[in-house]
Amino acid sequence: MPEFENLTYEKIGANERVARITLNRPEKMNSLSFELLQEFRRALEEAEDDPGVSVIVVRGAGRTFSAGYDLTPGPRRQYPAMQNNQRRSVSTIRTNMVRVSDFQLYLFNIAKPTIAQVHGYAIAGGLEFAMMHDIVIAAEDARFGHPGVRGLGTSRTCAILPLVIGMRKTYELMYTGDSIDAREAARIGLINAAVPADELEATTLRWAERIGIQTGDSLAVIKRSINCFYEAMGIANAVHTATDTDAMYQFTGQGYLWQEKVADSMKSGGGLKEALAWRDGPYGDYRAGGSRRE
Repeated sequence: MPEFENLTYEKIGANERVARITLNRPEKMNSLSFELLQEFRRALEEAEDDPGVSVIVVRGAGRTFSAGYDLTPGPRRQYPAMQNNQRRSVSTIRTNMVRVSDFQLYLFNIAKPTIAQVHGYAIAGGLEFAMMHDIVIAAEDARFGHPGVRGLGTSRTCAILPLVIGMRKTYELMYTGDSIDAREAARIGLINAAVPADELEATTLRWAERIGIQTGDSLAVIKRSINCFYEAMGIANAVHTATDTDAMYQFTGQGYLWQEKVADSMKSGGGLKEALAWRDGPYGDYRAGGSRRE
């Protein structure tokens, strides 16, 4: 089996036909760092190329599936006010975003059925990646949402919500960044099933083994026959356009407010936690705590 630093890869189930990838940054709530995304792609390619694998399951280690992209400032992410007043380049921002969007489209089109096994949070980038799986099974208390639309940017795939849950609910969730629990997510068709937390792993494996009765190549043909409808509906063009709007959002009023707050919080020692609490404070959820709207 291949070895990774930010995830684990194993083959499980009857005849080892299920490849299971576990995002393994539990101390960071499986936030999607550049390094993790690189390894995630390699692990998916490993499973895709393995003729013995029929189904791919993706889950998160620790207490959550994924809390989104890694926002920690570093060599690959510097906020404007921390760049010695250097001008920002929309082209550079967009180029980096396109690379992630292309990866998400690869996950959508990968030549094996995929199942996201979700517990805890699937929010922001975690929601985007979860939605690119074919099947989503979640613990009943798991939560889905995209708080990033409150200042970080648009969803570069809109988490494909318009294709999954329709127009009205998409507007509601994308305008507010609110989260919903898995029961509500199942009710509106965002996910396939919400199950008790202690049954999540067994339920996911049962679904994977049932799908994996067929060989991987035959399932790939079935998947291709389904995905061509979404291609005809324009999913690739929509994702690319949404990626452009994500880059544009960085130069909006709310985008600048967020960037300035992050820079100020870093200088004062409050860090990202302080900035996230400021972002979510008016909504009373996520980092701000308080009540959540269902």
